[in-house]
Amino acid sequence: MNPVLEKAVKTHHLSKDDLILLLSDKTHQTDLFKAADTIRHQFVGDAVHLRGLIEFSNICKNNCLYCGIRRDNQLPKRYRLAPKEIISLAEKAVQQGFKTIVLQSGEDLFFTTHKICSILREIKKMDVAITLSIGEKTADEYKAYKEAGADRFLLRIETTDKNLYHYLDPGMSWETRKQCLLDLKNAGYELGSGIMVGLPNQTIDSIADDLLFLKEIGIDMAGIGPFIPAQGTPLENEVGKDLYLALRTMALMRLLMPKINIPATTAMEALHPMGRLMALKAGANVVMPNITTEEYARLYQLYPGKESVDQSDIAQKILSIGRSIGLGYGTSKQFKKI
Repeated sequence: MNPVLEKAVKTHHLSKDDLILLLSDKTHQTDLFKAADTIRHQFVGDAVHLRGLIEFSNICKNNCLYCGIRRDNQLPKRYRLAPKEIISLAEKAVQQGFKTIVLQSGEDLFFTTHKICSILREIKKMDVAITLSIGEKTADEYKAYKEAGADRFLLRIETTDKNLYHYLDPGMSWETRKQCLLDLKNAGYELGSGIMVGLPNQTIDSIADDLLFLKEIGIDMAGIGPFIPAQGTPLENEVGKDLYLALRTMALMRLLMPKINIPATTAMEALHPMGRLMALKAGANVVMPNITTEEYARLYQLYPGKESVDQSDIAQKILSIGRSIGLGYGTSKQFKKI
């Protein structure tokens, strides 16, 4: 085994130079994936946790250059589910056996703190864990969601290269983003963050910094996926689509933080028909089937090729590689309640 990789397996600590070396090494990436899979087995087991994903609005006030539902993109047909529709979808998900509901949207100002909290209280009655992925809010808003029943929050840092962040996210602040992560942690959430890999002008050095940042801040879940150029955005003609760099990044995240939850992201499946299974064999232990009705799910196009996951199909694939379906809430083994 590569001595640097052996160091990662034994200590779960790598320097920036170590990370750059392993991120750049395409020749021995199979060894990296196997090592990450072994660590995943040792620390979080063979269960794959399924999260029912409800994408309840593709309306967003932000104008991020990479995002298919950015404010100025004229291509998507916009939609917004009514609170009762969101609750109804959650009920169906619970009937299908899901123990976690993920509520995701653009930053839609229609959904006030009061509306979100009302939805959370109704879904919480169903005895499920709830993850929110609704963007930047104030510390008080995060606390209100927590009190109303939210357990987890996903807010990707996207990149720790501040210049790149401010180019990609006009009108937004990297420091604000970081503060939101700190506010979420202080509020007692199981904290999810992550990055995109293969962004224009992104370097291997900055990806190494990203991994070290996520470890330092102490996340409980890491969403890592390849950048896929979206139609109607300023970056639609960029290259992106670097599946294997994303997989190497994800595998290193598992080695650095062996107890966290790591999803096999939808973007990986968009680039390869076996993308999710490849991710599950390289350190991932979570899959998020989209339970939004098809008429809306097809409109939540963050990037091309994003397809819904059939629950029975993904379950069969999971079983086919010797893994099992998680039966509980799937709380991160990294998470410590405040």
